[in-house]
Amino acid sequence: MENSDFLRLLDNSGFIENALLEDLGEGDHTTLATLSPDLQGNCRALVKGSGIIAGITFAKEVFRKMDASVQFVQHFEDGVAVKPGDILFTAQGKVSVLLLAERLVLNVMQRMSGIATTTRRACDLISDFNCSVLDTRKTVPLNRILDKWAVKLGGGVNHRFGLYDMILVKDNHIDWAGGIKPALESVQKYLTVNKRALPVEVEARTLAEIKQILEFDFVDRILLDNMEVNEMKTAVQMIAGKTETEASGNITLENIKDKASSGVNYVSLGWLTHSVQSLDISLKAEKS
Repeated sequence: MENSDFLRLLDNSGFIENALLEDLGEGDHTTLATLSPDLQGNCRALVKGSGIIAGITFAKEVFRKMDASVQFVQHFEDGVAVKPGDILFTAQGKVSVLLLAERLVLNVMQRMSGIATTTRRACDLISDFNCSVLDTRKTVPLNRILDKWAVKLGGGVNHRFGLYDMILVKDNHIDWAGGIKPALESVQKYLTVNKRALPVEVEARTLAEIKQILEFDFVDRILLDNMEVNEMKTAVQMIAGKTETEASGNITLENIKDKASSGVNYVSLGWLTHSVQSLDISLKAEKS
């Protein structure tokens, strides 16, 4: 997806409006008490750490929605490397607007940039292999669009956005359905009856489970769960030419290269979004 696609999803979700309302409540009493409502000013977004920047497009959209007369000048593109002292953008307009936008813009940009930075680091580590970094659904509730946008800007690939756009048969589904065969027979029937063309992924915990999954030719990807590298290599050889493969479970920056060397198409990393370290960014407002 492109930036415009993520912006459309955000617009449909009402995220920006709800986030501003959460902060504003009945009014910004500090600004109302100290500053003239007509006071004009400018601000600049300043980077205080090194990493991959993400969220400038989001910031621009926040200012646009709040006051279309705000003059927003962008100095960097999302997805590029930045260093301390870089000025990401400047904005000029009513100070009351700049101050209200400040915290939302910074909160989102810092988190998105942290995710993008970590994603890029993971991607760089496996750049010698035909393997991509995937995100997961382990995102902050109601913040998934932004989290996945950040992964994309960092060079990763978005997995499913929710329960609605893919069938992912995991261990609990398999166990509760009574095994892989009854679970996948039910999936096949469900897709046929409901005339759905959803991609199908199935989790495998053992090589024996992989053999069972391969009996169903409609499976698009097999998830190798918590397997050691040698076992994954055997699994990839078994699956080769039949469907895609994804490695998941206990994958870190320290072992991701070894996991990718097994030949899998994807590695999925939940900690990209559930354990992010934000990139330090400040917004400095100045009176005109």
